[in-house]
Amino acid sequence: MRIARYTTGDDPTFGVVEGDPGQEVIAEIQGDPLYQPVVFTGQRVPLEDARLLAPVIPRSKVIGIGRNYADHAKEMGGEPPTSPMMFLIPNTAVVGPGDPVVMPAGAREISYEGELAVVIGRISKDVPKERVPEVVFGYTCANDATARDWQRDDGQWSRAKGFDTSTPLGPWVNTDLDVSDLRITTRLEGETVQDGRTSQMIFDVPTLVSFVSSAFTLLPGDVILTGTPAGVGLVDPGQRVEVEIEGIGTLTNTFVRR
Repeated sequence: MRIARYTTGDDPTFGVVEGDPGQEVIAEIQGDPLYQPVVFTGQRVPLEDARLLAPVIPRSKVIGIGRNYADHAKEMGGEPPTSPMMFLIPNTAVVGPGDPVVMPAGAREISYEGELAVVIGRISKDVPKERVPEVVFGYTCANDATARDWQRDDGQWSRAKGFDTSTPLGPWVNTDLDVSDLRITTRLEGETVQDGRTSQMIFDVPTLVSFVSSAFTLLPGDVILTGTPAGVGLVDPGQRVEVEIEGIGTLTNTFVRR
């Protein structure tokens, strides 16, 4: 099931995306599917007539995972970690498909990072790996935009990865997906710059969710970014970045200067 958050000019609402590519419609549902069963209202709108929004706005936090692909750790000049490297991103960083990523004043080197994002569906703490599917609502695409010069200057990642608009999510959440071996690609102005598979993760999704929940209580709508494959690079103002994940779809955002 593909669940989108969208607007047609009124208040945001949720719906289920149905149909084949090019003929998709959104069937509106009641309320927030994180908190209640899916109940259709009977209203339907062509996908092309809706503006897609971030499919979830985390109630409390986004948790990033650093260097979770060995080739990416190597290209960043480090060794693969022996346990997941976690960092926090404020929910004010989240934007949706089509929204601009506003490159902050004072940051000179902004890069893209295409990633699989895990959306949490229930209050969770100390979750065993075998029970992780019970607490996951679904999966979406993410772009973990990073100010590399701030990352070097600060020695930690909060400002570099948490600036406003730095975490696009979308286009929707797929609630029924085997993410153990999905192709993940990133395109910069139409040219493929990242091409990896989720099977190349050092720590897989069950391991990550279990590990994160040992440190933080996870709430419905919290998001875990699972790391990026090799091929990260810098973006110039005006350039378009597309993150495509097999079984989910494509997240597109343009980077701009204010």
